[in-house]
Amino acid sequence: MQEKHKKPLIILTGPTAVGKTALSIGLAKAVGGEIISADSMQVYKGMDIGTAKIMPEEMQGVKHYLVNELEPDEEFNVVVFQRLCKQYMEQIYAEGRIPIIVGGTGFYIQSILNDIDFTENEADTSYRQILEERAKTQGVQSLHAELCRVDEKAAEQIHPNNVKRVIRALEYYHQTGEKISEHNESQRQKNSPYDFIYYVLRLPREILYDRINRRVDLMREQGLEAEVRRLREQGCTRNMVSMQGLGYKEILAALDGECTMDEAFDKIKLETRHFAKRQFTWFRRERDVTWLDKDRFADEQELLKHCVREIRQHFDRTQV
Repeated sequence: MQEKHKKPLIILTGPTAVGKTALSIGLAKAVGGEIISADSMQVYKGMDIGTAKIMPEEMQGVKHYLVNELEPDEEFNVVVFQRLCKQYMEQIYAEGRIPIIVGGTGFYIQSILNDIDFTENEADTSYRQILEERAKTQGVQSLHAELCRVDEKAAEQIHPNNVKRVIRALEYYHQTGEKISEHNESQRQKNSPYDFIYYVLRLPREILYDRINRRVDLMREQGLEAEVRRLREQGCTRNMVSMQGLGYKEILAALDGECTMDEAFDKIKLETRHFAKRQFTWFRRERDVTWLDKDRFADEQELLKHCVREIRQHFDRTQV
């Protein structure tokens, strides 16, 4: 009965291209929810095609937060996400509604679910600046090799191209003497301050990979190359956090003559499939998740009805 004082929270996640958006809209309308995006890229204005961003006309009147809120030259990371997400959750609770966190960035979701404390290593950024300079001069591979030496488990979990997370892991080890993989594991074991239901959407790999390939083809048809050209003309550069996102860094490389545009789009498909695989690895480690195998439902409507029924049963049981 101790759950009763906890505030309700719905999480809907899963790999890229699995179909989170349509289900999230249906859920929000059915249970009186508002959506907070847990996507590291959709927060940026003017980056619509490459992020498969939901457009206002697709929202069906459901309020969305952390979509189209920052300029591409602004920093967005898990600390900023957590601060803004908590702020928006309080607004949603004050309106008597339920926050629904939707997106595929597992660490962002975990930061809320387990209320991770980031304050301990935010004060001193001097070592981070040294690492950022090393990444520019020596390349991120050298930093990833160092991470392999001090925290092999973290190195396995963090892609070498994910500069932000490689630097954060090294910075954490430098400041605390503790491996960030061990710290994250201990944080994962914390009891959540929320009464939550945590859905992870899943499709068979061959179906998901086909959806990813078709989505990238659609991005090309919709004008991703023109979108990246426009962002570059506006002053966006390859070292910006926003421009390191999937789809953007590959097109920028092609525009700089490092590969052909065909090769860039092929690489986007490959890297997105690899990203989906890493997302699955992350979600399999999480506790208390409810897997939703989409192919076991006749259609989207049956899936929605199943989730709404389950959500109502869960909160009727814990909130009465």
